[in-house]
Amino acid sequence: MRSVSIFAVFILVVLLVAALFPEALVPDTLPSILLGKLPKDLPENLVVLLQENNQQLLYAALGIAVMLLPAIFIIRPSQSAKAPKARAEAVRPQAQLPGTERCEAEIVAFLGVLQEKGRLVDFLMEEIASYEDAQVGAASRVIHEGCRSALLEHFDIVPVRDEPEGSSVIVPAGFAPDTHQLTGKITGEAPFTGVLVHKGWKTNHVKLPRTLKDQGGRLPTIAPAQVELK
Repeated sequence: MRSVSIFAVFILVVLLVAALFPEALVPDTLPSILLGKLPKDLPENLVVLLQENNQQLLYAALGIAVMLLPAIFIIRPSQSAKAPKARAEAVRPQAQLPGTERCEAEIVAFLGVLQEKGRLVDFLMEEIASYEDAQVGAASRVIHEGCRSALLEHFDIVPVRDEPEGSSVIVPAGFAPDTHQLTGKITGEAPFTGVLVHKGWKTNHVKLPRTLKDQGGRLPTIAPAQVELK
């Protein structure tokens, strides 16, 4: 459509020049080779012909101009329509990344490991207010043993501070905010001197359990329902 419009504009310009300035189409600088092949009186005859058909040329130019108007209105809206579409695509919420879905699935799978080895989910979802302390303590021992084994299997957990709790420690300048929690009277800038209340924990390695690639768009089950067949 654009190339046709450009060609039509070119024809329109030629017609207008032919109608208003016919002498411009017959310059004196035509190549001698071309002039040698044409009749000598062709330039004068061409000028007279254009002058005699001046009105027809103007009508033709007007017709082409009228035909160009729809083309102009067709092209311009199509170009301007691209901007709203681009803006609409920019504000469209992005789809959840496959990596995020896999991470959530691995967290649920690790929760399943804690349930399998320590019955942690059973214990946390149970209403224990009616149980005696001795019963809760006995259950906690089993849960502690199983969950500790799962943690050591999938995480390399070490203390943030190696000093004994209750000792005096120095928090250096430029410490990472997630490594130390300052309490009490905080004045000035680091380094700070205080008493170690809790040594903190960090992990140097994480090995979450792998999950199946296709879960049908859902998270894996923490623990399957057990049904005894008879």
